[in-house]
Parts: sequence; C-alpha cells; structure tokens
Amino acid sequence: MAEPTLSICIVTLWARDYLKDCLISIDESGFQEELEVIVVDQNSDDGTVEMLQKEFPNVRLIRTRGNEGFTRPMNLALRAAQGRFIAQLNPDTLIYPGALDQLCGFLDTHAEVGVVGPKVLNPDGSLQAPCRRGDARPWAVISYFSGLSRLFPDKAFFNGYLLSHLDEDRSYPVDGVSGSCMVIRREVIKKIGYLDELFFAYQEDADYCLRTRNAGWQVYYYPEAKITHYGGQGGSRIQPNRSIWAWHQSYFRYYRKHFASEYFFLFNWLFYIAMGGKLLFALLRNAFSRSVFGGNRKPG
Repeated sequence: MAEPTLSICIVTLWARDYLKDCLISIDESGFQEELEVIVVDQNSDDGTVEMLQKEFPNVRLIRTRGNEGFTRPMNLALRAAQGRFIAQLNPDTLIYPGALDQLCGFLDTHAEVGVVGPKVLNPDGSLQAPCRRGDARPWAVISYFSGLSRLFPDKAFFNGYLLSHLDEDRSYPVDGVSGSCMVIRREVIKKIGYLDELFFAYQEDADYCLRTRNAGWQVYYYPEAKITHYGGQGGSRIQPNRSIWAWHQSYFRYYRKHFASEYFFLFNWLFYIAMGGKLLFALLRNAFSRSVFGGNRKPG
C-alpha cells in the first residue's frame, strides 16, 4: 500500500457493536485517497477481536493486556500510523459521507492549521458542545459547572469554555476540539511529540491542542465535516467511578501543568478544594444514579 493520506487511530474497550458501526461508517464515508485504520483493543472480552478479524481484516489490530486508559494506547496507534494526517477517533462515532475528505482537504489548504475537528453531533442531531472549546481556565470552568453559561448562552463572558455564543455552523480557530474526532498534521507530531501520558484519560486532547497552539499552529473547528458521537460508551459506562476519578485527576494535572503558575497560590488552593468538592459530589451522584454516563457529558 502506498503511504496513506490519512491514518485513523481508534482505542476501544468493551465497545464491539459501536466499533463495528464506526468502521462501517468509515468504509461508507467515500474517502477518496489512501486510508489506514488502526485499532488498539484493551483486552475486551466482548468479541471485539473476533469481530475485527472476521469482518475487517484490513484493520491493523494492536492488543494490550488490560485497561491502560486512553492516552497510552492511543499513543501506540499514533506511533504506528503512517499517514500525512492522523485522526484520533472514538469507537462510538459515526462518520458522515465526505467528512474525512473535507477534514483532510481543509488541512491541505490551510498550512497554518495543525489540528482540525469536525462538527460533532449527539444522536438526536443537536450539537455536542465540547467539540469546540476555549481553554478551561478557572472562570470558564466555574461558569460552566455553576450553570451561568446556560443562563447566559449568548454572553461571551460566561461562555469561555463551550463557546455557545458563537455560531455552530461557522468555521473559526478555537482553543481546543474534541478528542472524539480530531485530525492532526504529521508535522505537528514531529515537532511536539505524542499525547502526554501524564493523563490516564481525559484532558489529553485539550493539552495537545494547547501545545499545538504554543508551537505556532492554529486549532480549527470546521463544521462542514460532521460526525455523530454517542458518548460515554464502552469502558467509561462499565467503570463509572474510575472514569469520574480519572476525569478529575486529569483536570487537576492539566491545570497544574498549564495554568497554576499564572495565579496566586492561595487562589490555587481554593480552586483545588473546589475541585475536590466537585469530585465528591460526582461520586455521590453516581452512587444514586445509573445514568450519569448517558449522553455526552463529561464525568461529574
């Protein structure tokens, strides 16, 4: 096979049926150039490996011995990828026809862009808001989790995280796009490396987008290309408490890595206490609810 234009990298854990539908959607997307698909399965016991071997023999399969989170196994796939462009893709997604060509074409015609993400839709067709984000600085996070962003959806001051004041059907540079589907220029990986394995799961996409911007490229939201993302399927649904812990731990590490030095230490300690309270609340809420991981909300 010639050097592929696009490598699609997927990490999966107990998501056989979603993964099958995802791979079918890739096959039916009509991508016009060379394509490779790499799947890292984390020792799923739901028939994932057998399904891949029988129905998708052209998919390159990498297997781990157990649940290693998201970042480390995704790095295994990224290191194996040969494409000019490399896509991170969740297994619980469906690719719209033409979307892969549109994303690669956008990078081909915009040399200043290092990472691009599509318009990500919920199963009901509504926008999955985290597909275009601002940096998760304290005020943006407080506005989001306190509900202020929902009370004032058209005010930029309260919507620094999910950017709901911006037109969802226009393309523009953003601070971050969703790791459920983001396409990376190979030159970016050559310059800044792979995902930071400090993050077991969650925030690795925000960290990578920030590092991309710091290296001089733009990160773009491109709604002409569309996917559907079910969200919260596979391992996160089966091990919700572990996912809740991983999300909060990753955000703490992301904040410490990128933002803590910009704030007075007393403010940081108050913010850490607030994070701890939010973690406790999320764990208690999960104990009394079986649907925390339904839909696309982040844990907690």
